[in-house]
Amino acid sequence: MEQEPSDLNNPQDPNAINIELPEAIAEGEYVNLAMIAHSSSEFVIDFIRMMPGVPKAKVKSRIVLTPEHAKRLLSALGDNLTRFEQTFGAIKQHADVPSFPMNFGGTMGEA
Repeated sequence: MEQEPSDLNNPQDPNAINIELPEAIAEGEYVNLAMIAHSSSEFVIDFIRMMPGVPKAKVKSRIVLTPEHAKRLLSALGDNLTRFEQTFGAIKQHADVPSFPMNFGGTMGEA
């Protein structure tokens, strides 16, 4: 049975969650580094954007979550990585771990 357009805003499933995604958040932020810290009651993940040749990086978003939710995030991310690689092939990783500050593997260009 097809739902009427007016019914789409009122899901029939009592367990359904109505999630709002504001336009500014939907645009997303590009990040290329994550720093993780934790205490006995929470995990803090800072998502950071580093630019080549710039010694100062900016935290673009900070997420604070409980240890239980951090473990759920780890599981969900692992599941999604597995599905991604099944579809698109293995993700290649460089053997060397970047050091700080990261110079993006090259010299800084000049304009």
